[in-house]
Amino acid sequence: MAGITYSDLVTKIRNYTEVDSTVFTDAIINGFILDAEERILRDVNTDADRKYAVANMVLDQKFLNFPDGALVIRAIQITSGSSKIYLEKRDTTFIDEYNNTSATGVPKYYSNLDNDTLVFAPIPNATFSIQASYVAKPDGLSSTNTQTYVSKNFPNGLLYACLIEAFGYLKGPMDMLQYYEKQYNNAIAKYAIEQIGRRRRDDYFNGAIRIKIDSPSP
Repeated sequence: MAGITYSDLVTKIRNYTEVDSTVFTDAIINGFILDAEERILRDVNTDADRKYAVANMVLDQKFLNFPDGALVIRAIQITSGSSKIYLEKRDTTFIDEYNNTSATGVPKYYSNLDNDTLVFAPIPNATFSIQASYVAKPDGLSSTNTQTYVSKNFPNGLLYACLIEAFGYLKGPMDMLQYYEKQYNNAIAKYAIEQIGRRRRDDYFNGAIRIKIDSPSP
C-alpha cells in the first residue's frame, strides 16, 4: 500500500486550504500533523503501536515503573519457574486490600498506581521476570521520517485530521471544518473496524464481523 508521504501530505494541506507556504510554514504544518497523529492514536490504537518490555521484579517490592514511553499497559506476563502466567488487572483499591495482610508470593494481580507506576499483589517473594505489553506513541511523520504506519494504511484519515487542524487554525470557513470533521469520523470508524476488529479476530474462532447495512423498506 503506497499511502502518502510527508511531502505529499504537506502539498495536499496547502492545496486543499489554498494557503501557501508563507502562511502555512513547514513548522505550522508539522504542528497540524503532530496533533492529527495524536488524535488518531487516541481514537484507535493499532498493533503497530504495540511494544514489549522485559524487567525483573524486586524481592518484597510491590511497585514497578512503567516502561519508557508507555501510554497504556495492555497485558503483564510473569515468569515463575517454567510457567508463564498472565496477571489479572484490578483496581488499586483491590490491590491495597489484598496487600493489607502483607502476604507474599507469586503476583496474580496488577494495577496502575499512578501515571508512571504499576503495583502488584501479592507482594513478590522472589525476583520474577515480567514482560509488559503496552501502547506507545510511534515516531511521527516528518521530513526525515517520510512514511509511517498511519500514513501508509490510513492516508485519507490522516489528511482529514490535518485539514481539521488547518481550518481550525484559519478560523473557518465553518462548513469546510464541519465537512472534514464528518469525513474524518466516517473514516476513523472504518479504520477501527479494521484495526481493532478484523486484525484482532479470527474467522474460524470468532466469526466474521457483522456490519449493519442500511436498506430501504420494501
